[in-house]
Amino acid sequence: MSFKPAKWPRRLRSQEWFGGTGRDQIYHRGWMKNQGFPHDMFDGRPVIGILNTWSELTPCNAHLRDLAERVKNGVYEAGGFPVEVPVFSTAESSFRPTAMMFRNLAAMAVEEAMRGQPMDGAVLLVGCDKTTPSLMMGAASTDLPSIVVTGGPMLNGYFRGERVGSGTHLWKFSEAVKAGEMTADDFLEAEASMSRSPGSCNTMGTASSMASMAEALGMALSGNAAIPAVDSRRRMMAQLSGRRIVQMVKDDLKPSDVMTKQAFENAIRTNGAIGGSTNAVIHLLAIAGRVGIDLTLDDWDRCGRDVATIVNLMPSGEYLMEEFFYAGGLPVVLKRLGQAGLLHRDALTVSGETIWDQVKDVVNHNEEVILPVEKALTQQGGIAVLKGNLAPNGAVIKPSAASPHLLQHRGRAVVFEDLDDYKARINDDSLDVDETCILVLKNCGPKGYPGMAEVGNMGLPPKILKKGITDMIRISDARMSGTAYGTVILHTSPEAATGGPLAAVRSGDMIELDVPARRIHLDISDEEMADRLAQWTVPGDAPSSGYAWLHQTHVQGADTGADLDFLRGNRGAPVGRDSH
Repeated sequence: MSFKPAKWPRRLRSQEWFGGTGRDQIYHRGWMKNQGFPHDMFDGRPVIGILNTWSELTPCNAHLRDLAERVKNGVYEAGGFPVEVPVFSTAESSFRPTAMMFRNLAAMAVEEAMRGQPMDGAVLLVGCDKTTPSLMMGAASTDLPSIVVTGGPMLNGYFRGERVGSGTHLWKFSEAVKAGEMTADDFLEAEASMSRSPGSCNTMGTASSMASMAEALGMALSGNAAIPAVDSRRRMMAQLSGRRIVQMVKDDLKPSDVMTKQAFENAIRTNGAIGGSTNAVIHLLAIAGRVGIDLTLDDWDRCGRDVATIVNLMPSGEYLMEEFFYAGGLPVVLKRLGQAGLLHRDALTVSGETIWDQVKDVVNHNEEVILPVEKALTQQGGIAVLKGNLAPNGAVIKPSAASPHLLQHRGRAVVFEDLDDYKARINDDSLDVDETCILVLKNCGPKGYPGMAEVGNMGLPPKILKKGITDMIRISDARMSGTAYGTVILHTSPEAATGGPLAAVRSGDMIELDVPARRIHLDISDEEMADRLAQWTVPGDAPSSGYAWLHQTHVQGADTGADLDFLRGNRGAPVGRDSH
């Protein structure tokens, strides 16, 4: 840790708006005063933007207005000036075609909200899947002092005595209905148990994974990730973070000071230990790109492949986020990694301390939830990065959520050209498929869907489910929900919609998967591959205007984070010219 705090007091950027007696400063202060702010609030104290992704159409974040008030309390207590700023909220459960389509738009909006307005630091108030990376991407681009406060997971669900994990049991119950093992009425009854309190998914889905990534990167206070949304300690965490951001501004402790290459390596290993979402791959690559850190898929495989998955949570394991919090939460996992030599202990955090100082004295209160290494769910967890002629730039799989017997397999491809083709044929009993086949879905990547929807965990054909088979290999250029499970190969890159090798796959082709060897191979010759791709044409019509055009024109591949090409490495926060 080499960070040296800046001198205090000094003139902050907000004083370009508020500090002085000129016409422009009186203009800015005068309008702010119509809310009742006293004159001494503009005396040079840190102005803290509380960037709030609250929205009633983002259910995971629908309780964030209360947390914003707690943050304000903390800012006031520390001598700062809090201002709440609503920002673009990407709702996983309601945005179409997919929330991922708008992650980059949200990041752009956050960046400009920070860059163009009089704030010296920011509290990133997030929760739902894409809200966490989008605000972190925007903050990374401005490089203003920032701290993450997540809304926390919802309480456990229960249905007829069984733990119900949000998302995970949606997929499970849906497949059970198709298999004839559950009635539609029972499915409807189970619905009420899936989301029974405010908060994000109670499984180790993307929301909880990204909350854990923020903490492992050092961008949130220790213990933030797992506190349930309705627990009083979630409010306390918000208030403490409000206090802390004021000192961060005084010290000039910025995202670039915290999110170093070592911090990203810590996060990658943490994702393996918690059995985190495959979506963390694409988001961390994008965040790193904004900070200017050279992070690649090879780093994911290098750092994560030998990390044991020790958090026994759905979808990989048995328990839910409530139990994870009661057991000690992410600090226990970080301590385990540190003890195993898998943590850069001197990585700086927003607390001003090293990550090791934050966790070295914590205690594991439940070894059924946070397992000893010898009882790990899998000894090689993390995210496996596969390469081969089908995925020259890489594809990913989450081994802890896969079926061990399918991790080395050769099977016949059953190809769906796009999601509409899949929906039209998957339930047809005449579909030529058996459990040894490999389902292949094309044109669902960053450009293809567009936006790279969470459709990679394709539901199995009913005639397979009725045999009692619950998993098959599935390959696509799409993503899958962090709450999902199965032997699912995702983010295949280059994607089919750009003429990547996935576009060449035909039903009947044989595909080889060897996860231990990190290999995925389409059994055709190089000449045949070239001939097929030469015949390929761009699918569908490209959008001609609006954000859809901007996204389609500039979005990069999944292997680099699917950010817009002109935003990678876009860092710095100049004060704009005042036009008044």
